[in-house]
Amino acid sequence: MKIATFNVNGVKGRLPRLLEWLEETRPDIACLQEIKTGDATFPAAAIEAAGYHAVWHGQPSHHGVAVLARGERPVEVRRGLPGDDADGQARYLEADVHGLRVASVYLPNGNPQPGPKFDYKLAWFERLVGHAQALLERGRPVLLAGDFNVVPTNADIYNAWLWRFDAVLQPATREAYARLLAQGWVDATRHRRPGERIYTFWVNADAFRRNAGFRMDFLLLDPGLAARLVADGVDAAHRGREKPSDHAPVWIELAP
Repeated sequence: MKIATFNVNGVKGRLPRLLEWLEETRPDIACLQEIKTGDATFPAAAIEAAGYHAVWHGQPSHHGVAVLARGERPVEVRRGLPGDDADGQARYLEADVHGLRVASVYLPNGNPQPGPKFDYKLAWFERLVGHAQALLERGRPVLLAGDFNVVPTNADIYNAWLWRFDAVLQPATREAYARLLAQGWVDATRHRRPGERIYTFWVNADAFRRNAGFRMDFLLLDPGLAARLVADGVDAAHRGREKPSDHAPVWIELAP
């Protein structure tokens, strides 16, 4: 089974790139972030025509997440994290599909920091940590997939010093991510490639040409799923195509 995560940076504007990627790579499950469109304007028909069923949690012009699947319709379980009923930002969607509980996650960026946006990021992260623990305690196959807006270590960015004031590199951001992993989640890419420089995001085309990137898009697996991990990759070439997202898709393959 092939599972991917892709911050599309606008599903309507990047629809040709998304459909192209789906046709070329054929993931069984694809989690999308930053769809940047409301529920009523999500391009469900085009995605269905490409062979994928979808559930989505949209928001006009901002944020938004979705779960796509081939051969089976995802069943929505939860939209939005528990812990703050007043939070109206569309950043989390959980669904059951192909025998897995899958969450598409788009963590807040948090810039500028310090400030209210960074405070919101940390509070949101804390809610994610709490809910993730509950998901693991269910004892069933589960994964978190998405753009976590954290650079876990200096090995996950081309030049940490240049970005040392950015919210994605702050000690509090990294500490929250470390606590998430300490629950037992396995960062699939880093698990298979512990010493490799791998990036999933480039701020602009020039940065991509120089491979001056960040690794911020993850597939986090429960220990049982991690034992089934047989392949992984980043579809970086898609970042270099016409009018692309600033992120590249990240994928894994699981043995039956």
